[in-house]
Amino acid sequence: MKFRDILLALCAPLLLGFGFAIAKPAMQQFPPFLLMGLRFTIAALILIWWFPIPKKFLKDLFIVSLIGGTLTYGLVYMGLDRVDASSSILLVHTEVPFGVIIAYFMFKEKPSLRSIIGMFIAFIGLFILLGAPNLEGKFIGVVLLLVGAFAWSLGMVMAKPISKKIGGLVVTAWVCLFAGPLLLLGSFIFDGNTINYLSNADLKGWSIVAFLGLIMQPIAYGTWYHVLGRNPVHKVMPVMLLLPLTGLLTAIFLLGEEPTKQVFAGGVIILFGIGMILFSNPSKK
Repeated sequence: MKFRDILLALCAPLLLGFGFAIAKPAMQQFPPFLLMGLRFTIAALILIWWFPIPKKFLKDLFIVSLIGGTLTYGLVYMGLDRVDASSSILLVHTEVPFGVIIAYFMFKEKPSLRSIIGMFIAFIGLFILLGAPNLEGKFIGVVLLLVGAFAWSLGMVMAKPISKKIGGLVVTAWVCLFAGPLLLLGSFIFDGNTINYLSNADLKGWSIVAFLGLIMQPIAYGTWYHVLGRNPVHKVMPVMLLLPLTGLLTAIFLLGEEPTKQVFAGGVIILFGIGMILFSNPSKK
């Protein structure tokens, strides 16, 4: 990837990891479906006015939003109810190899041996960072998380050719517009008392929601779709393995959590693996 694309791709895990850490207090006031629904809806409402309606791609964008947004978050959050957080993060990041495999079958994108080794090294770092998963008696939760990770990967790969034609911000705007209301509907169905949550939230909670919807979602996914449309999936997807690292660093510096040697060791290994992928020599055409 070009150096500019690398910098843009890094916006996604940096902003999403930061948002994940600061969203912890907000989740005490907004349950998961409601928080995600507000995040997507707010982002859509500030973006769609700036771009013409992509009439030729509305059906495809709806499918992407349904698979990579609504279905993904529904499955992942149902899985989170059954599996501990660290194991869940590890399982969700199977989205990276899933994405590479899907791109191979859909677009015939073949990752290099260096990229495969880099992904393997990064997963070792992720394993060290999060610890061994405790999955005994959690089969249903594991399946939900893995299917959710596959759905996200499928949605991202399906969005790749659309992003190349209409741009990452346009894809972000319309995916959010389709997914946001469906997630809010999910909140009414699964969370219950949605109106009470909205009316009882304080300024701190709404400030976090505003950051997620106005800044994190548009910039993180706008740049992500843009880079994904310009580069092979096996070059871009592994960048998401940085997300738990950036989330932990945010928790350390902003929330006062104390890092362990395990965090530093896992983080260094993840960075090394991702570096192998991002800074490999471009393939000759």
